[in-house]
Amino acid sequence: MNRFRTIFLGMIIATLCSHANGQPPQCDPTKVNSAEACAKCHSNEVQTWKQTPHFQTFEKLSRNPEAKQICKKLGLRSVKRSDVCIDCHFTTKEIDGRIKAVSGISCESCHGASGDWLSIHHDYGGPVATKEDETPEHRAARLDQCTSLGMRNTRDLYLIASSCYQCHTVPNEELVNVGGHNAGSENFELVRWSQGMVRHNYLRTNGEYNALSGLGRLRVMYVVGLIADLEFSTRATAQATEKSTYGLKVANRAARVAVKLYEVQQKIDNAFVQSALEAFAAAELRVNNSASLLAIADQIQIAGRRFAMSSDGSELAAIDELLPAPNTYK
Repeated sequence: MNRFRTIFLGMIIATLCSHANGQPPQCDPTKVNSAEACAKCHSNEVQTWKQTPHFQTFEKLSRNPEAKQICKKLGLRSVKRSDVCIDCHFTTKEIDGRIKAVSGISCESCHGASGDWLSIHHDYGGPVATKEDETPEHRAARLDQCTSLGMRNTRDLYLIASSCYQCHTVPNEELVNVGGHNAGSENFELVRWSQGMVRHNYLRTNGEYNALSGLGRLRVMYVVGLIADLEFSTRATAQATEKSTYGLKVANRAARVAVKLYEVQQKIDNAFVQSALEAFAAAELRVNNSASLLAIADQIQIAGRRFAMSSDGSELAAIDELLPAPNTYK
């Protein structure tokens, strides 16, 4: 364990503006419907969302003095008129040929723009068929088709985790080094942050109450979160071109997550987790090493997807002591 920690933390001696304008868009604005479209069937979920910072950021962020200062340092007009801010903090929609921010981080920010799959998503087998009428075969085919058209379904935990980490790792060097933005949410952890105020699991209870995830899913979620964090921290590190705050922060994060994942692997001895660790072991966390680090991040992603799809958590009891306690949920 000490040797592993030394290896990965030692990588940080070489620190890491992205010339790209922040994150890739969370969803295609030309295919966005809106949270209101989702609320027709998921009213409880949308009402829960309206109590969260994800919703409130639409009104509050543009008035935030710190956000205004970041925009000023970067020479940006405003929070709602800059891709650097919009890509992570808002959902955008094409209206009359213009792309506009229409809400904070919404349903489609996390689950994908629904223009191509919404009508399929609520087709249970015919014009008058209900959810209760749907056959298992039709449901499987429906979900597979929606996924192929861009839906991020919660049955794919790694895909959902990716929606979180691609923003909570802030892969934009200029935003941090020049704008003074945080280099990601340092304490972001998938179980703790998904099971608190943003939780909206009404589907499992037919709308009766907002259910916590079961223990098996929480176990898988914890490991998936670490692998996704490792992937996106590595991707963030790939953006570094100068030795400064951003490079140190994101490389440090990647190394810390690798140590945590190694500790998990000592308890569960999983082939896919091992693959992710071995891929990262080849990483040189230094500036101007984008191609190599992105290739390694791709390998970590493959391992993470395979782990998520192969485990139901029943074999992961050894990590129960590592799971965040409910009283720590955000």
